[in-house]
Amino acid sequence: MKKIIFLFFLASITSFAQNNYPSDYFRSPLDIPLRLAGTFGELRNNHFHAGIDIKTNRRTGLPVYATADGYISRIKVAIWGYGKVIYINHSNGFTTVYAHLNKFGNGIQEYVKSIQYEKKSYETGNIFLKENQIKVTKGQIIGYSGRTGGFVAPHLHYEIRNTKTEKIINPLLLGIKIQDSIAPKIKKLIAYPMGSDSRINRSLKNQSLSIKKDSLNNYIANRLSASGKIGFGVNVYDLLGKELNKNGIYSLEMKINGIRHYYHDVETFSFSESKFINLLIDYEYYSKYKSRIQKTFREKENKLSIYKDLIEEGGITINEGLNYQVEIIAKDFIGNSSSLKIPVVGLKSESILNQERDTTAYKIVKKEFQKFSKNGVTIAFPKNTFYKDLFLNFSVNDRIATIHKPIIPLDKKFTITFDSIMYKKSEVNHIYIANMNNKKYPYYMDTRKKSDKLFTTTKTLGKYGLLIDNQIPKIYNSNFKDNDWMSRLRYLTIKISDSQSGIKSYEASIDNEWILMEYDVKKKRLSYDFRDKKLVGSKHIFKLVVSDNVGNTNTYKSTFYRK
Repeated sequence: MKKIIFLFFLASITSFAQNNYPSDYFRSPLDIPLRLAGTFGELRNNHFHAGIDIKTNRRTGLPVYATADGYISRIKVAIWGYGKVIYINHSNGFTTVYAHLNKFGNGIQEYVKSIQYEKKSYETGNIFLKENQIKVTKGQIIGYSGRTGGFVAPHLHYEIRNTKTEKIINPLLLGIKIQDSIAPKIKKLIAYPMGSDSRINRSLKNQSLSIKKDSLNNYIANRLSASGKIGFGVNVYDLLGKELNKNGIYSLEMKINGIRHYYHDVETFSFSESKFINLLIDYEYYSKYKSRIQKTFREKENKLSIYKDLIEEGGITINEGLNYQVEIIAKDFIGNSSSLKIPVVGLKSESILNQERDTTAYKIVKKEFQKFSKNGVTIAFPKNTFYKDLFLNFSVNDRIATIHKPIIPLDKKFTITFDSIMYKKSEVNHIYIANMNNKKYPYYMDTRKKSDKLFTTTKTLGKYGLLIDNQIPKIYNSNFKDNDWMSRLRYLTIKISDSQSGIKSYEASIDNEWILMEYDVKKKRLSYDFRDKKLVGSKHIFKLVVSDNVGNTNTYKSTFYRK
């Protein structure tokens, strides 16, 4: 009895600790009604979304405010990822993050530009600041909303972290308010046999099951028969008011005859565990159909910390002659809820069909280093690259290596090496390894060269081959012509692109002095602000050198006049 009381007390303390967040410490980072394009913990490619994406009415340049007093601990400017981003440490032990900014606030902008000019680089890497360098107050403008960081639409990515542990916390738990009156939508249900003796509707294969609405937020599936241990998965998303974005849900629960067997929510998680999203979802189904099925059971290798109250790891052992009422409940952060009921009857299967086992010459033992070679291609897998032992399909035809299908998630990167001895020396300098899973759009892999070999690392299975890029990058559409007067222009702009291996670097100068050109990836545009420095004289020489990933270089020179 004492043990039960102690466990109840411990559970109460844990629950309290998880919800003991300040609700009135942080203000909103924007002065507009908050409408979300992305929720915390939303399922993304290979990771959970680490913050909330706040819509900016399709505009850039809205003031972004420090949500509490603190100091800027880190700044970074990058072409990809978070783009222009600010990190602010607060005295209550939290760090707030503001990403995809168009530019920084007064004082901060000048500080960052001085570093860019010092490094002669648009990208700064992480700039770490001391506590007394740049202090900010609650409500101070620290930047302006944008869309930096790749092919992103205008929005503000905002997140809150524990400063010491770096764990990310759902900002909605710390006072950020949104309007949401719509329950999650459950769109698809799949049942999974989880053992060699398991059957669902007399089959040992995964079963896609029909569901229909029973009432406004309640769904029901047709009765199914099963035996052995089985599990379920659902495709589910949330809508926020009038927004069309299919957002992530907050929690997913499964009950068997009224008793909770499975539960997870996205209150908090760490970056290091985010990769296990590929075991939370049906990875093979997603790779084929680009639709995510969230499992209501946990794979043995899944180390996510988001799970609670699991019985049999969320699996269900079905006994002959018994009836089971399975209920899957999806909730958003506000508490709007949808329910899917699945009647199950235990029925011994008379099927004697056995699943065919994959057997190839390339056996993967996950705890061992594996290396295979064929027709000038070598693949090498470190220990524990795979989550499970398996037989791998590996073939090479017309210098294209097919390494299984991209339907299996990997925990680590593996190495692909191509022999290049058959190519001429003049060709080797322009060869690169490409991911060819999409035949129409092969893309450059970070290719390294050593003697007569080319190699790369990746976490994606599938097709890889060698391509040759002999084309120089394209430089075009400047906003001035040679010998133009530019006195009335604030910006010098020009476009760059490369259709094969892609842009690697660019460098621009005026009168042989390096200038900072902002790179808008989506518009393929470089722009220079004439206010950065005063030009001496009226005649000036602009020079731009652009290189792609295999070393092809294009140089553009032009004369302009400006007073």
